[in-house]
Amino acid sequence: MSKPSIPKGTRDFGPRAMVRRQWMFDTLRHVFEAHGFVPIQTPSFENLSTLTGKYGEEGDQLIFKILNNGDYLAKADDALLASKDSKALTPRISKKALRYDLTVPFARFVVMNRNELTFPFKRYQIQNVWRGDRPGKGRYQEFTQCDCDIIGSESTLCELELVQIFSEGLTALGVPGFRIQINDRRLLQALASLGGVTEAQFTDWTVAVDKLDKVGVDGVIREFAERGLPQSAAAQLPELVALRDHKDPMAALDALATLLEGQTSGETALASVRDLIARAVNTGVKLDTLRMDPLLARGLDYYTGAIFEVTVDEAPVGSICGGGRYDDLTGIFGWKGMSGVGISFGADRIEDVLNHFEAWPAMASDGLDAMVVQMEQGELPKELQATQALREAGLSAELYPDPAKLKKQFKYANDRNVRWVLVLGENELASGQVMVKDMKEGVQEAMTVKEAVQKIQSSRTS
Repeated sequence: MSKPSIPKGTRDFGPRAMVRRQWMFDTLRHVFEAHGFVPIQTPSFENLSTLTGKYGEEGDQLIFKILNNGDYLAKADDALLASKDSKALTPRISKKALRYDLTVPFARFVVMNRNELTFPFKRYQIQNVWRGDRPGKGRYQEFTQCDCDIIGSESTLCELELVQIFSEGLTALGVPGFRIQINDRRLLQALASLGGVTEAQFTDWTVAVDKLDKVGVDGVIREFAERGLPQSAAAQLPELVALRDHKDPMAALDALATLLEGQTSGETALASVRDLIARAVNTGVKLDTLRMDPLLARGLDYYTGAIFEVTVDEAPVGSICGGGRYDDLTGIFGWKGMSGVGISFGADRIEDVLNHFEAWPAMASDGLDAMVVQMEQGELPKELQATQALREAGLSAELYPDPAKLKKQFKYANDRNVRWVLVLGENELASGQVMVKDMKEGVQEAMTVKEAVQKIQSSRTS
């Protein structure tokens, strides 16, 4: 008999982890809904044709394909089978695939339901996605994304709202030392042009720049040379890296303005980012959580304006959130000209960060507020009534299922991290009270069930 196991890149979540994750999702859901976003849900798998060609060649290779039902080789071409041409064979034996992200399914959803939706349409979605990445620290093959998008508006107030959501969501989750990095595709293009990079070389330039955190400045310069990029591009890199690390985003923007003086598109992008940061600070986003990163180059296959990425100082994982503006996302499904902007919270990486810094709030560790002991010679109806009274007051409570020894029941409560245990012994039954034991402080006190409810409720908010 084989030893039970799970695929690499996947995880089981026990009760404590799930209580924490549910709290995390509920917290983000509250933030999304406070801004007027509405939930949707899409299938776990899509038609393969919906997903392919939307993430670049490398992304296509990471999509998990699903074999056709039944004899999936029945309609396979014998010549393709013999040639072992998997790329050509795949469409014959696989018509569906697990979704790679939530953005492309969202675009498909909008196009299919455009006559029923009200635009601008603000949606949020909390669901799993699957990618065939090499498993590693903070990198999973199955993980949860928490996305919110606004589609049908070109207003930069949409970008502002998403920066606010980053700030409010991560603050509510207690994520320490997060940095919201901001850039603009138009700014990237202006800087590349300033460094002598042609339009045809722009993709090579961004691919190399995107590796900065992995290979450092020297590594990026070597890649510039390997890709045939001009020496002038390498010469400007150290100055841009210095601006990237500047703690004052406004000062970084001032320096970039000097560099890009006279470049219309670059100046327009700088003005847009400057307005965004100023408005964010004026609406409560802390300035020290914002960074201007002129080399942020994620998502350039579809982002056309603002680009966002969130990192955490001294975290064991890379970016925990990302997003940006896309001018024509629904165009991939035949509906041209619908501009939108969206962001994604990487729930699994946020979980890793909170675990690393031991930053979970106490309430996110407790699956049970109170437990009622079942006495050997007790009155079960009254024990059931006390349990129900706790639940009706909005507390999570359970009655221990067996009249076991008190030592065993108290051990169960400790193992479940239950602070409050209620005992209806002979004396308590005679006086119409319950004995409330505080497992954290090791003290106990007799009181009515109503008083016990009030005590437990007050402890949750203190």
